[in-house]
Amino acid sequence: MTAVQFIQNQVNTAPKNIENTLKLLAEDCTIPFISRYRKDQTGNLDEVVVEQIAKLNSNYEAILKRKETILKSVLEQNALTPEFRQKIEQSFDLQELEDFYLPYKKKKKTRADVARENGLEPLAKIIMAQGNDDVDFISTRFLNKNVKNEDEALQGARDIIAEWVNENIYVRKQLRRLYHKTALIEAKVSKSKKDDEAAQKFSQYFDWSESLTKAPPHRLLVMLRAESEGFVKLKVESDPEEAFHLVREIIIKKNNDTTPHIEQAIEDSLKRLLAPAISNEALQEAKAKADANSIQVFATNLSQLLLAPPLGEKRILAIDPGYRSGCKIVCLDEKGDLLYNETIYPHAPQNETGIAMKKIKSMVNAYKIDAIAIGNGTASRETEFFIKKIAFDKPVQVFVVSEAGASVYSASKIAREEFPSYDVTVRGSVSIGRRLSDPLAELVKIDPKAIGVGQYQHDVDQGKLKEELDTVVVRCVNSVGVNINTASKHLLSYVSGIGEKLAENIIQYRSENGPFEDRKQLKKVPRLGDKAFQQGAAFVRIANGKNPLDNSAVHPEAYPIVEKMAKDLKLSVHDLIANKEKTKLIAPEKYITPEIGLLGLKDIIRELEKPGLDPRKSAKVFEFDSNVRTMSDLKTGMVLPGIVNNITNFGCFVDIGLKESGLVHISQLRAGFVSDVNEVVKLHEHVQVKVTEVDESRKRIQLSMIL
Repeated sequence: MTAVQFIQNQVNTAPKNIENTLKLLAEDCTIPFISRYRKDQTGNLDEVVVEQIAKLNSNYEAILKRKETILKSVLEQNALTPEFRQKIEQSFDLQELEDFYLPYKKKKKTRADVARENGLEPLAKIIMAQGNDDVDFISTRFLNKNVKNEDEALQGARDIIAEWVNENIYVRKQLRRLYHKTALIEAKVSKSKKDDEAAQKFSQYFDWSESLTKAPPHRLLVMLRAESEGFVKLKVESDPEEAFHLVREIIIKKNNDTTPHIEQAIEDSLKRLLAPAISNEALQEAKAKADANSIQVFATNLSQLLLAPPLGEKRILAIDPGYRSGCKIVCLDEKGDLLYNETIYPHAPQNETGIAMKKIKSMVNAYKIDAIAIGNGTASRETEFFIKKIAFDKPVQVFVVSEAGASVYSASKIAREEFPSYDVTVRGSVSIGRRLSDPLAELVKIDPKAIGVGQYQHDVDQGKLKEELDTVVVRCVNSVGVNINTASKHLLSYVSGIGEKLAENIIQYRSENGPFEDRKQLKKVPRLGDKAFQQGAAFVRIANGKNPLDNSAVHPEAYPIVEKMAKDLKLSVHDLIANKEKTKLIAPEKYITPEIGLLGLKDIIRELEKPGLDPRKSAKVFEFDSNVRTMSDLKTGMVLPGIVNNITNFGCFVDIGLKESGLVHISQLRAGFVSDVNEVVKLHEHVQVKVTEVDESRKRIQLSMIL
């Protein structure tokens, strides 16, 4: 089976598209570049499918490598037969390959190994032949100094048969099917931890049982966490009797004197070898699916968060609210650079409200502030009320901004490099302000796990989580594009083909030579060669540069085509851009080249109509209900405005202006059945919710969107 055939079994697209995609990947083309600028070669595959092809190709290569390792190991054992080689070469299923390899795996000495050393394998073969032999009598032939009597001989033979049953590929496949259909996962409390206060959050699982394959991902991950922390013990099993009868039917062909011995061996094999192995496999498979599901939830949330509406290039006063330690204030210019910082104390215990008001008003006037960003942590609502009491001399928009991860950023190496002379409180306030101006540019500096928009992210496979989240960041950054003259090193490092080292070189070149005036200048950056330029140039933007196309998503390789289009219309490129009336007259068929076909040309024409358009919407002001400041203000039946701040498989969490977010269970999102929360709500969406239950002692709020 070729890589293309392997991938086509799991991706619904033409072999030629897969072949071309693999060729581009082998040429070190990036996924954003392939999906955006090589549509004619890939058959218009989007980045998600290109990512899938890349992953499946890696899986294919891993299988080839495993097959090579297995064949080498069996050859070294002088056990490689033509039949075994053929089985390995024809299989492309990792689990099946491991089943084939199981008899040859190096393992600790087993009971079957001891029995073989004692010369009992011929006896095991006689029993497994299931002939009409007097097994008890025949066993006397195998007595020796290590095998004292018939019982020991028969027991040794049964040990060997138990291992054969365990290594039977058909038996393992059928048992896997049985476990997939009927396996239960059972949780029992660890008696020594039952009264432990920390265990109470898992009390639901102190005596729990449900179908393994039907257990929701979030519930399975909670049970596994409870087990890892020692509060419960988990067991996965199918009905032992049903498993026994299934294996018996496969192994036993006749009923005679050999039957009781084979039945004993089957029972032993199931209890000691097969059931533990297959149940562990089933649990690991369920865990892998739960991981994949949770990682996807996190990835979807992260994508929505990164692509949240930006306020744009505005002068912002950002506030990190606090009580005793005061509110940390920073003033930022249009580029997000720090102009001024101060601390005010409008709340208890200092209550310097009047002084704080004068200072805020003075800063707004002095630094020509357009908007105020308030972090949504401690004292956020009180600070918002305080700000709204100030009579500004001009309209100033007030936004409440999520400060999740701001403290992580403020203590990070990136923050220290950006603000070496300022402490963590100032850096945190800057992060709050900048994420209002451009969430994407600021949030890429923070480890996505610290942003807190997933479910059980610390319980899933951390390698796969990082890989997926990095993919999401790359996808988001390149879908928006990056202003090369204002972007941070960290943001530039996610641009297609750039990476961390080239990003540093770009920043260094920019500081030494001033702003980039055109994309061609990128080639002057040290170590930025033709390949990096090809992969990355179209994803950077140069506003007010020499060439108007440099502020668009048109790739430099297509500039001659655009120039010809403009010439044919008797226009300059500058006059063609954003001229819908003229772009409608362009017949793309006339401009097809060996490199750029019809799909690419249609993209170019669309881009000429709206060059450099930010795919994100604009930020909107939102106001919480001013009557709700603490949980005690909540009453059942209240309808309140809120912002969706996390999405999980079982519902979404909504910020209604309190420290505690409320949960809208999936059943309360709308009337009727909902299979996917993301079908109904998006992260940071403004919603109306009804309070259905308030539990102050547990700090839990239940909400409904069915009003």
